[in-house]
Amino acid sequence: MKINLYQGDLPESFKASNIIALDSETMGLNPKRDKLCLVQISNGDEICHLVKIDMSVQKPLNLIKILKNNKIQKIFHYARFDVAVFKENFKIKIKNIYCTKIASKLVRTYTDKHGYKDLCSELLGKSISKTEQSSDWGGELTKDQQNYAATDVLYLHKIKNKLDKMLLREKRSKLAHACFDFIQYRTDLDLSGWSEQDIFKH
Repeated sequence: MKINLYQGDLPESFKASNIIALDSETMGLNPKRDKLCLVQISNGDEICHLVKIDMSVQKPLNLIKILKNNKIQKIFHYARFDVAVFKENFKIKIKNIYCTKIASKLVRTYTDKHGYKDLCSELLGKSISKTEQSSDWGGELTKDQQNYAATDVLYLHKIKNKLDKMLLREKRSKLAHACFDFIQYRTDLDLSGWSEQDIFKH
């Protein structure tokens, strides 16, 4: 794995593939309260690009352009959180989403373990560490933090390929993509105050 760390934005020379993996690190789990600190992106080529975000200094226009490109499919693990974070910070709508957590819940019904670490272990035979998950992302990043952040996008393409085969086998691909499409509205609900309330309940 190779890691490229950028301050403020992706370079203009960065070329996104038609399917990218994305993740974000924040100061907490409330998109409206907690600062966005880092965005991770990978083309699925063993190279992970980390963008240190500081909205008070500059807006990451090159990154935002990629996020807004509807022709590029964006793989997340738990897209609901990251998409909400990007909406709140960049004021953009993100489409063409793939969520490995949703896909896992639709096909791996034999387990209740749907975390990224669980998927890496079962589907790819990879053991990853989540030690740096709850750490301070607002300051200068340590090597351990960089490695942790990069690893969070390193395997998403391969996980997606495995889950796609399972979705096809279980005849749930159409349902999965309908759920992915709904994420843009689910995040609208989250940011508008309905993050906990299930409006579909009786």
